[in-house]
Amino acid sequence: MLNDTIAAISTALGEAAISVVRVSGPQALQIAARVARLPVKVMPRMAHLAPIVDADGGDLDHGLLLYFKGPASYTGEDVIEFHGHGGVLVTQRVLDRWLACGARAADPGEFTQRAFLNGKMDLTQAEAVMDLIHAQSTLALRAANEQLGGAIGREATAMQQEIIPVLAHIEAYIDFPEEDISPETGADLLRRIDAVLGRAQKLIATSEQGRILRHGARTVISGAPNVGKSSLLNVLLGFERAIVSPTAGTTRDTIEEIIQVHGIPLRLVDTAGLREAGDDIERVGIQRTERELERADLVIEVVDGSRASSGSRLALSPEVARRRILILNKSDLGIHADWNGEPGAIPLSCLTGDGMEPLRDAIRDVIATAGPLAADHPIAINARHKAAFERSAERLLAARAALEHNEAPEFIALEIREALQALGDVIGQVDVERILDVIFSTFCIGK
Repeated sequence: MLNDTIAAISTALGEAAISVVRVSGPQALQIAARVARLPVKVMPRMAHLAPIVDADGGDLDHGLLLYFKGPASYTGEDVIEFHGHGGVLVTQRVLDRWLACGARAADPGEFTQRAFLNGKMDLTQAEAVMDLIHAQSTLALRAANEQLGGAIGREATAMQQEIIPVLAHIEAYIDFPEEDISPETGADLLRRIDAVLGRAQKLIATSEQGRILRHGARTVISGAPNVGKSSLLNVLLGFERAIVSPTAGTTRDTIEEIIQVHGIPLRLVDTAGLREAGDDIERVGIQRTERELERADLVIEVVDGSRASSGSRLALSPEVARRRILILNKSDLGIHADWNGEPGAIPLSCLTGDGMEPLRDAIRDVIATAGPLAADHPIAINARHKAAFERSAERLLAARAALEHNEAPEFIALEIREALQALGDVIGQVDVERILDVIFSTFCIGK
């Protein structure tokens, strides 16, 4: 694959001031000489005015051509970037010219995949590229930048370096079977294994935080009809997304939007009011509401605080109930005495906006229970990392048990090797072929 020279449009489709066509591979500069009128000498890392010409020598576009000589480039190969006018047609024509002159259309994520294969970044950094592009909050952006800087890769590498001496000691006893592992040596090896286990478990604990940062905390707004659920959604969004009507049952289906509160991404879900369904359509909407409540990271229960309590509240599992915030809406009309002393209830008026800051603070506090969503905990692993760290921890626990029970050193060494392999999977050192295509196929073309 690395013998090909690839090309793609790296900017988003649509009209813009500038578009970028990126080319990478061993023939990048030679193809550029056929595509554009270049100066006598193309200097690396300098912008050159270079018209792109068609097969007959006519101009297709005028723009700036930049040459990054490998290995000092994003991919580690020779890279050419042409910055031209950002029209849809002209950009496509420029790309077609590169392809006609010898380049191949890049696959999704192939530029970053080449950067990984050429040692410019480890696998966690490659994944962080898309996390950075998709970041929807300040905390997600910070976590993506930390990962792009190699934070997770450094942790996995450090854990490998800690466990390799343990494997070396065990293999030494395999080479000299007449020697038993002394109690002092065994205790030292156990301490080393425990230290790595602690680091792995600390990282595994950030997986829920990573899920929330990447995908948003699923926040379900629920309650009886006509208590102001859709009004609350509109106030949180800052625009009228949902239809607000005094007619009960207006919201029939779930409505989703994404916002951020205190840097935390929230996937807001407005749901149908819970009551006895009046027709089949409303019944389906209520069933969807019940499903959303069970998989919510946070439930905002809205009641009409100006009216007497009916005694009926959301029926939630104990786990979900711990992630519920009660909103006493319509506080501008006064709060009914029935709600006095309701623990944790937040008076709020969607009409005046009073109570929005306490609600935002409560959201932050509830979501923070899912993980350390703070600046001093920048690492947040994804599902792939979690699976690899869990495999490593399982194998280390098995090695620890075998060591404590004085089992054969061959068995202990096997468990430790598998733990090292799992750590290698995190950064892409071993057995990466089976996961490369899955990871890089999620990338956009041109990246």
